[in-house]
Amino acid sequence: MMIEDLQQLCRQLPGVTESIKWEHDLCFCVADKMFLVVGLDKAPVSASFKVAAEEFEEMSSRPGFSPAPYLARYKWVALDDIGRLAPQEWEQRVRASYALVAGKLPKKVRQGLGLEA
Repeated sequence: MMIEDLQQLCRQLPGVTESIKWEHDLCFCVADKMFLVVGLDKAPVSASFKVAAEEFEEMSSRPGFSPAPYLARYKWVALDDIGRLAPQEWEQRVRASYALVAGKLPKKVRQGLGLEA
């Protein structure tokens, strides 16, 4: 998995924006709320994303994963190398993180993004 693959995957989701934050992190957001952060300043490339509360402990204990600094209380995990996950799992994780974040947006915002009728 490459950064460009993650960009392509994220860009398929409604209302996604991307920007560089903190000088070296590529952040993917929906309605200005982050759902995926890719660290550009390290090799291998790292990433962080939100997981369901019931998955947090299990994901945090997987090889290469840890609770994400500053965001663990919101059930974010950090991955030390984006190459550890297969493209199919990346797709699942990105979509799940997006859904968790988008699901917390106000109804009017979700409707504006076409996420609700």
